[in-house]
Amino acid sequence: MDPSAMATPMPPDAGPKTPIHGERADDNVPSSQPTSSDTDDGTTKPGEQDSWDWETDPHNPYNWSSGKKAVQVGAIASIAFLASLGTSIMSTAPTQLRAEFGITTTQSILPLSVYVFALALGPVVGGPLSETVGRLPVFAGGLIGGTLFTLGAALTHSFAGLNILRFLAGVCFGPSLATATGSINELYKPAHRGIPSTFFILTPFLGPGIAPVIGAFVTSRKGWRWTQYTMLFFAALSLLLILPFGRETFHPILQRKRAKALNHPLDPVPPASSRIRQFLTITVFRPLHMLFTEPIVGLVCLYVSCEFATLFTFFAAVPYIFITVYSFSPEQTGLVFLSVVVGCLLGTITIILCDVFLYRRQIPKHPVHMIPPEYRLYPAMIGSVGLPVGLFWMAWTAREEISWASPVVALVPFAWGNLCVFVSTLQFTVDTYRGTVVASAASANSLTRYGLAGAFPLFAIQMYQNLGIQWATSLLGFISLALLPVPWVFFKFGKRIRAHSRYETPTY
Repeated sequence: MDPSAMATPMPPDAGPKTPIHGERADDNVPSSQPTSSDTDDGTTKPGEQDSWDWETDPHNPYNWSSGKKAVQVGAIASIAFLASLGTSIMSTAPTQLRAEFGITTTQSILPLSVYVFALALGPVVGGPLSETVGRLPVFAGGLIGGTLFTLGAALTHSFAGLNILRFLAGVCFGPSLATATGSINELYKPAHRGIPSTFFILTPFLGPGIAPVIGAFVTSRKGWRWTQYTMLFFAALSLLLILPFGRETFHPILQRKRAKALNHPLDPVPPASSRIRQFLTITVFRPLHMLFTEPIVGLVCLYVSCEFATLFTFFAAVPYIFITVYSFSPEQTGLVFLSVVVGCLLGTITIILCDVFLYRRQIPKHPVHMIPPEYRLYPAMIGSVGLPVGLFWMAWTAREEISWASPVVALVPFAWGNLCVFVSTLQFTVDTYRGTVVASAASANSLTRYGLAGAFPLFAIQMYQNLGIQWATSLLGFISLALLPVPWVFFKFGKRIRAHSRYETPTY
């Protein structure tokens, strides 16, 4: 997620207590003043006086039609899928990279890792850009830039050049991942945000599951360069969606345009130095501060990052396991990752069912928009059990005397639990904090998640060779088992923990 609002500079230990410049609550644009009524293109009808209320304005993304909102979600979801596709589409390419460039096993994983590291910069790059020029230019510009660097990666004959171009492609695609959740929050109000958010977040999880399947076939039949050409096909699809159908969703920018069209006075834009300082506070300084001072942020980031890193470890470990134990071909190894796709789909169903039958039933029991954040944690509590079950199952059934089907199926509960934990804890975090603090918490999550995910594959093979398949996978299982109580503790004691936060949190 990206910084969802632009605020005046605040110290890292203070959350916004009152409405501030750029927040969607009021955006410092008068919500009701005499003005001419407007037409669909944003101009005014002369002679017709009416009061302007942003909450009911047809240009407010909250008031767009369901179809228009769905198109926006589909467009940004396609970019998110493309960005996530790049994380693992080269997972079966290391053998060819070693043969072509004469590099070591660890070095052959670098094109995967540097891309993931670049995605971690998404909030840092995407936040300032999206709040200066808008969400849409970040989506379109990042997509075009990432496409060009991906083409360069396909054409280069230098291993250093491959890594540099993959990193730059990740830097371009990363802001789209980071700002997409903010766009969805600007399209849907909290009570209706759960299902579209779930469908969107599914796409970055489907990418890492589908990409190894695609990568395995194109690598073995066409060569590793075609992994990058394949990404260009998906990039073309995203361009066909975002360029003609994409619309700006960032409320402050839209409000300023409407205020200008209606001849309302505009608040002066803060100086560049002030905005840069605030952006750094939101995306770097405050996230680091929250990681070590906020139990909710720290433990959620630790839990999600470790499980995300485990998923990325499998991009190196699964080929090792199934080639070593079952003598799978590269194409057969790629098909194993379809279990991740199945698990993600089951996780999506679980989250939707929890939203419909557990969370929404709390709506009539509480005042409007005052449902305790802990009720978002039902999917995480359920999914937390699937993580260690899947890992231990895989660890001790990946043996020659046991069918390959068993460790393949074991990936399903892991992927199911991983998606449930990530989506649920993200929604819990969003509901727990306020204003720009939400963006800082999400930035902390993104930095730690992609940081660990990029690092783990670099030592995965060595870990499996030294510890053995059973104990290396069991080590990952013990980590997930140790972190299993996190959502349960927050569900039981979340209100008490929130009360001790140094930032503004709900009191209900």
